Amino acid sequence: MTPGRPAAAGDGSRDWATVLDELEGEVLAAESTLRSDRQDEIAAWGRRAEDWVPPSSALGPVPEDLRERAARLLQHQLAVAEELVERIIQSRRQRDVAARMSYGPSRPIASYIDRAL
Repeated sequence: MTPGRPAAAGDGSRDWATVLDELEGEVLAAESTLRSDRQDEIAAWGRRAEDWVPPSSALGPVPEDLRERAARLLQHQLAVAEELVERIIQSRRQRDVAARMSYGPSRPIASYIDRAL
């Protein structure tokens, strides 16, 4: 959103632009977490307690000039959400495998005796 951008009376452009800016910020933050490749931060996205609350209905429909941006943002959100889910599942699987390995029964150690005289 460009600072000082005038909103036409009653069209809700300024409010929708703000809503889209906030959503885009969330998507970029999630994407940045994925790129950092820190498993604990990625898993934390799966434990987030706060849900997104849609804007009030007083905003009305998305203005025509913002619809393309909103559609692109939706596609970006879906792609990042899918990648987050895949990475969270992968992280949980790795954690489960590591837990089984560290608590599994110890394997016998091979012994070799040289009988050559």
